[in-house]
Amino acid sequence: MIEKLTSKVSLNISGRNINRFIRKLKTNKIDILEIKYKNKNEANITIYKRDYEKINKIKSIYDITELDVYGMLKIKRNINKNMHLIIIIILCFLFFLTLTNMIFNIEIIHSNKEIRNLLKEELAKNGIKKYSFKKSYKEISKIKEIILNKYKDKIEWLEIESEGTKYTVRVEERKIPKKEENNTPRNIIAKKPGVIKKVIAEKGEIVKDMDDYVEKGDLIITGDLIFNGKLTGQVRAEGHVYAEIWYITKTEYPLAISKEVKTGKKKDIYTIKFLKHSFELTLKKFKTKKIKERTILKHRLLPITLNRQSEEETKVIEEVLTYDEAISRAKEESIKEIKRKLSKDEYIIRSNYLKSTVNNSTIVVEMFFAVYEDITDFAEIG
Repeated sequence: MIEKLTSKVSLNISGRNINRFIRKLKTNKIDILEIKYKNKNEANITIYKRDYEKINKIKSIYDITELDVYGMLKIKRNINKNMHLIIIIILCFLFFLTLTNMIFNIEIIHSNKEIRNLLKEELAKNGIKKYSFKKSYKEISKIKEIILNKYKDKIEWLEIESEGTKYTVRVEERKIPKKEENNTPRNIIAKKPGVIKKVIAEKGEIVKDMDDYVEKGDLIITGDLIFNGKLTGQVRAEGHVYAEIWYITKTEYPLAISKEVKTGKKKDIYTIKFLKHSFELTLKKFKTKKIKERTILKHRLLPITLNRQSEEETKVIEEVLTYDEAISRAKEESIKEIKRKLSKDEYIIRSNYLKSTVNNSTIVVEMFFAVYEDITDFAEIG
């Protein structure tokens, strides 16, 4: 392979007694890789490019004409000759690559405009917005965790799904009953559908039994005081309602997990960056690395920069999961996702694995959860 890439030159040599000149070349330690005699006064030879200057110095009365070049020298000449075409091809490729890795639409599915706007702003802060580049599975998981931790009092559950050049964001709002100090009569109603498991009534009368199924908005503790079938007064109902709630979750998990480990090798190089694509000005590249970058030159109009990078080589250790292992880990992630939205007095009653599908080297696992959850909500008595 190295021999094929070595620069060589094919020459036509003409003059009286060509053999004498050939002997002279050998005396000067010039390697003749190939020789074809056309007649006694003319021959074609192939030599290494490094010996070309030597021949020009000792040619004397002989005429020497370059016929062709080979190896790296030919590659370089072809590149120079077709530079404009190569640049156009590279730019077209980069443009296509940019478009296929860019997000053109973000759909946030929720009825509350305030929640949609909040999520839109937070996603943008974390790099998920129109005309931004797609994030990796690890980056998406980190962004979800940041948002959920930041808005524990507003968001119960968050999912970000990539569909081509679009992100679909699904969210469930956490509604925490606000403590009110007025004495306006009210009822306690169901915040969401479920089967009642426990009712604590500090004020008001319980109108539902244990294991009753309720829909969102159903009355559970009334603030009306009834005696002998007549309304005798009204109070501000106080208490809590716990019910069994059901969820079906979809969790993605990669079938192969990569981990980067430093090898100890370091070097400094220069790079040209176009948009988010970087081209290293070096022949020996680290396959994987950690980098620290500093911009040296920047174009005022075009998204192109010259940078200096300090690189540390890393090696990637890959853990390839079996189908069953990936399902098991996706189940664990699903359970963590549900637990993250529960308060300390809420818990998972049971969970069931439903099904799984493989999608672009990731497995998507659907799980059913029955959760013991506070469904207390309030409605003032009009």
